Amino acid sequence: VEAASAGGHYTPVEAASAGGHYTPNRAPLRPEPFLRLPPGSVRPGGWLRRQLDLQVEGLNGRMPEVSDYLVYETNGWVDPSKDGWEELPYWLRGFSDLALVTGDRRVRDEARRWIDGILAAQRPDGFFGPASLRTSLEGGPDFWPHMPVLDALRSYADATGDDRIVPFLTRYFAFQHAQPAAVFGRGWGAYRWGDTIDSVYWTYNRTGEAWLLDLVRKIHSGSADYVNGIPTWHNVNLAQGFREPLQYGVLAGDPALRAATYRDYATVMGTYGRFPGGGFAGDENCRPYFTDPRQGFETCGFVEFMHSFELLTRITGDPVWADRCEEIAVNSLPAAFDPAQKGTHYITSANSTGLDDVAKTHGQFDNDFAMQAYKPGIHQYRCCPHNYGMGWPYYAEELWLATYDAGLAASLYAASEVTAKVGADGTAVTVAEETGYPFEETVTLRLSTPRPVEFPLYLRIPDWCDRPALRVNGEALPLTATPPCFAVVSRLWRSGDRVELRLPMSATTRTWNRGATSVSYGPLTFSLAIEEKWRRSAGTSSWPEYEVTAGSPWNYGLDGSSFGVRRRTATGDPFTRRGVPIELRARARRIPQWRADDENVVRPLQDGPARSDEPLETITLVPMGAARLRITTFPVIGRGPDAHTWVVPPVATASHLWSGDTTEALYDGVSPSSSGDQSIPRFTWWDHTGSLEWVQYDYDEPVTASATEVYWFDDTGQGQCRVPLSWRLLYRDGDTWRPVEDASPYGTARDTCNRTTFTPVRARAYRIEAQLGAGVSGGILEWRITP
Repeated sequence: VEAASAGGHYTPVEAASAGGHYTPNRAPLRPEPFLRLPPGSVRPGGWLRRQLDLQVEGLNGRMPEVSDYLVYETNGWVDPSKDGWEELPYWLRGFSDLALVTGDRRVRDEARRWIDGILAAQRPDGFFGPASLRTSLEGGPDFWPHMPVLDALRSYADATGDDRIVPFLTRYFAFQHAQPAAVFGRGWGAYRWGDTIDSVYWTYNRTGEAWLLDLVRKIHSGSADYVNGIPTWHNVNLAQGFREPLQYGVLAGDPALRAATYRDYATVMGTYGRFPGGGFAGDENCRPYFTDPRQGFETCGFVEFMHSFELLTRITGDPVWADRCEEIAVNSLPAAFDPAQKGTHYITSANSTGLDDVAKTHGQFDNDFAMQAYKPGIHQYRCCPHNYGMGWPYYAEELWLATYDAGLAASLYAASEVTAKVGADGTAVTVAEETGYPFEETVTLRLSTPRPVEFPLYLRIPDWCDRPALRVNGEALPLTATPPCFAVVSRLWRSGDRVELRLPMSATTRTWNRGATSVSYGPLTFSLAIEEKWRRSAGTSSWPEYEVTAGSPWNYGLDGSSFGVRRRTATGDPFTRRGVPIELRARARRIPQWRADDENVVRPLQDGPARSDEPLETITLVPMGAARLRITTFPVIGRGPDAHTWVVPPVATASHLWSGDTTEALYDGVSPSSSGDQSIPRFTWWDHTGSLEWVQYDYDEPVTASATEVYWFDDTGQGQCRVPLSWRLLYRDGDTWRPVEDASPYGTARDTCNRTTFTPVRARAYRIEAQLGAGVSGGILEWRITP
C-alpha cells in the first residue's frame, strides 16, 4: 500500500503525466490526477439513490409543472425571440444529470427535448439563447446564464457521445473570443468565470485549437480578481469564484495561483464559516460581525460550493476538498428541502428554531424578504429552486473518479456500482460498493473483471479518521500516512477480489465562536432533536408549502463532553427524524434567558461558558441533515468564576429601518471607531429625511434608568446621514409616552458617545425621538440605557 497525503505539509496526489482513459488534459495544460467518468458510469444505491428518486418526483424532476420560467414554447433558450435568463440554465444543469444518473425515461426524454431545442437555436455567429442577452449589459452580452448550459451540454456529450456538442461549443467560444475585453468584467459573470474556463478546457482537450487557451487568458485578465483578495462578498459568487485562480493555474502553471484559491477559501471560512455544516454566514451577502450560526447560507451556495470542491478534488488530488464536499452533502444539503423534496427554502442555518413565511424586519438576515419556509418558491426564492438540482446528481457522479495512471479512485463514499476502463489496455471492470456510510463505518468493495488486470485503486481517508484499517481479501494492509490522504493499492486484481475499508467513528467536539461547541460522529455533525410541528401554510396537495415551528425546548447548553451512541433499526430516508439510524445522548442544562426574538428568530450566542442553575437533563442529538429545526452550535455550561450570566437583550423597534441595516446594532456592543464607521453593523432611518423618527427598547421586566448614551451615525462626505437637529428620551407610562425629567443636554456630537442624565425612572420601554435635518437622514451605532 502506498499513500498520498494532502493538506498542511503533506503532498497531494500528483499526476506524473497526462494519462488515463478519459480525455486527460492536453499540453500545455497541467495534468490532473483525477478524471471525471462519463455520467452514468456510477449507479448509486442506498440512501443516495433514495435522494435521487425523491428528486425525480420532487421539485427538480417536476419543475416544468410549477415554474413559468420553463414553458418550452415561450422560453428564450429555444426561441431566441423570447425572454429568458438563468432559470432554465440552472434547472437544466441539474435535471439533465439527474436523467443520466438515474436513467429515468421521463426525465431523460424531457432533458433531450430541451438540449435539442438549445442546439437548434444557435445563431450562425455562435451566440445562443435569448437574443436580448446579446446587449443586456451596457450594450454588450450577458454571458453568465450561458455557463450552466455549457455544463449540461458537456455532461450530455460525455454520457451519450453526441457529436453536435463540441462544434456547438467551439462556435460559441469563438463568439466570446471576438468580444472586447470590457465585457468580461460585467454582471454576475465577472465573478463566476471559473465555470466557463472549465468548459473551455473541456473543449480544448477534444479539439486542440490553441485560440481556446487565448480565450482563457482573456477571461482571466478581464474578470474579477480573486488572486489578490476577495472581490465580492456575495455568498454564491464566492462559492463559485474562489477557485478561478487555481483553474487558471492549470494553464498558467504559476503556483501562486493555486495558493490564491487555498488562501481565498481560508479567508472566507476563517471570517464567516464559524459554525459546522460546511457553509458560511452568507444569507445573500456576508456582513461584518454577522457570523453567528443563526446566519444562513443559500441553497445555491451549498450546491455551488459542492461543485467547486468536486472540481478541485480532480484538479489538485487533494482529499481535503472531497472532505469538504462530503461535509455539506451529509450535514447541510438535506435540510435545504422538505423530506419529500417538494419545496426548498432560500437559506439554511446551523442554528434555526423556526421556519416561517414571515419577513424579518430587524436586519437579522441580509435580505428582508421571507425566506425560511419550505415552498416551490419559484418567484420568492427564484434562483435556488431552479439551481439546487445539481447537488445530488453531481455527488453521485463524483463518488468514483478515473485516475491519470489508468486506475480508479473512491473519492466519496456511498452504496454504488461503477463500471470503468482501467489498466494499460482499458479493461472494463465493475466495482460494487456496499456500505451504509456515513451512518456506518465500513466500506466493502467487490471487483468483477473479465480478466486479471493491474491498476491502482485510490481510497480516500478523511481528515476526521485517525485509525483507519484496510484489508484486501482478508489480509490487513498497513496505513501509515496521516489523514486526509488517499491510500493507494496497486496490484493485479482478479474477479471476486474484496476490499474492506474501516473508518472508525467516535463522538468528538469542536469549539467555535464564543466558546460554543458542536458534536460530530465521524463525518456527521449532530443537532438537538427538537420536536418539529409542521403546518401546511399554502400551496396545493401536489405542491404544498410548509412552516415548521418548535414543539419542545431548544435553549440548551452542553454540560460535559461524554456522549452515548444509540443505533436504531430505521428504514426509509435517513435524513428524516423517523429514518435516522443513529442518535447521540448528551448531558445539558437549559438557559432560560436564551430566547428567540419577537420575530421568532433565534438570538445570537453570547460569550461562554454560560451559567445555568437549571436541572441537568439528558438530551437527544440527531444527524444535522435530518433536523430541519436545529441547534447545532451549543453554548457550554460553566460554573466557575469565568461563567457568564446570559443577558436578555431588549426588543428594538423603530419608525423605519433601511434594508441592510439592523436594530440589533443598537445593543451589539461593537465599539465604533468614528461616527462614519461603516465597517460595523448600524441602524439608520434612511431613506427618510427631514422627518421626526423614533427607535425604542422594550424589556421583559421594568428597568431603572438614570442615563442614556448614544453614538450617532454620521457619514458626512460619503452619504446622507447626519446627527439629528434635536432629540429626546421618553419612557412608556401605561399607554402614554412621557419625556424623562430634568434631562441634561441632549448631545449631538460626532465621533463620541453622547451621555444624557435625568431623574431616575423605572419602565419597561424607552424611546429616542429624533428630529432629522432638512434633506438628510440619521442613524445610531450604539445606544445604551444605564441605571
